Amino acid sequence: MSDTLSHKLLHSGLSGVAGEYFVAGELSRRGFIASVTLGNAQGFDILATKPDGTNIVGLQVKTNQHSLRKWPVSYKVESSARSDLYFVFVNLNGINQPSYHIVLSAVVAEHCRTNHATWLATLGKGGRPHKDNPIRTFTDSDGLYLGKWEILDSLGA
Repeated sequence: MSDTLSHKLLHSGLSGVAGEYFVAGELSRRGFIASVTLGNAQGFDILATKPDGTNIVGLQVKTNQHSLRKWPVSYKVESSARSDLYFVFVNLNGINQPSYHIVLSAVVAEHCRTNHATWLATLGKGGRPHKDNPIRTFTDSDGLYLGKWEILDSLGA
């Protein structure tokens, strides 16, 4: 692949699909049965379980094409805290290997709720208040959740 082509950004739909399949592949490599839902399961991109079929969990995958540890999400994540839902935030890292941040949905919900409230309470450009909107941002600047696949290890135990 030429350098020019390798650095072009994918259409956002393609990057999202790429992230889902990278996550499904990584789960399979780690001994899980993973099924990409192809948009047929509300709130889940992937359903995963250990081979014995117990403790099925849903995974919501959010993908960006760079290495910034920052992903836009919907306000709906603030009410998504469930014990059987995890988020996997993917950095495609250009043409390098992807990296994964694995986070419990309750952590994502609280992070987004708190950070959005703080953002609303601060003044924007020109000293004007921010206007509320449906976009939230999840960040993992310190890499606390980077490669934390072990939070899924108790599945099927």
